[in-house]
Amino acid sequence: MPKTLVTYLSQTGNTRKVAEAIFEAVPGEKVLTPLRDAGDPAAYRNFIVGFPVHGHTVPYPAEVFLKSIPAGANVALFSTHGAVTGSPLSREALEYASVLLSRATLVGTFSCRGKVAIDAIDALMKSPEHEAWADMAASAATHPDKHDLADARAFALRVMTVMTQGGVRR
Repeated sequence: MPKTLVTYLSQTGNTRKVAEAIFEAVPGEKVLTPLRDAGDPAAYRNFIVGFPVHGHTVPYPAEVFLKSIPAGANVALFSTHGAVTGSPLSREALEYASVLLSRATLVGTFSCRGKVAIDAIDALMKSPEHEAWADMAASAATHPDKHDLADARAFALRVMTVMTQGGVRR
C-alpha cells in the first residue's frame, strides 16, 4: 500500500483535531503533518488534505498545495467551518477545492463544524448582512466534538478503502 499523507492547515486547532482523528484511522504507512511542512507531494500517492473554510473558500496555502498534487494521485478532502454541516456555506469550499484537483482523483469529502474565533464573530456581528451567519458560527462553539471526530475516523476508513483498491475509475 502506498504511503498516505494526512496534511492540514489549521489556525484555531479545529482542523488539526480532525486531522489527528483521521490519521488514527488510516491504516498502513502514513505521515501526519501541517501543510506548511508537507514537503514534496511527489513522495505520496494518497492524500487526505484538510483546511478551514474562510470566506466560503479555500485558504490560499491550501489552494497552492492542492494544485501541486501530482497527476494520478488519490485525494480525499476535509474541511472545518462555522456553518451548519450540509448547508451551501459548508459545501462551497469543498466544491472549489475539488476543481483544483483536475489532475488527481477525488475519492471523497468530509466536513464538520469547528469553533470560530470570537473576534471573527464579533466582526461579523457588526455587519447586518452577516448577522445570521455570525449567529450560526457562534453555535459551532462546541465543535469539533466527539461525534464529529468519530465521523472523521469513519470517513478515513471509507476513503482508504477506495484508495487501496486503486482509486475511482473514470
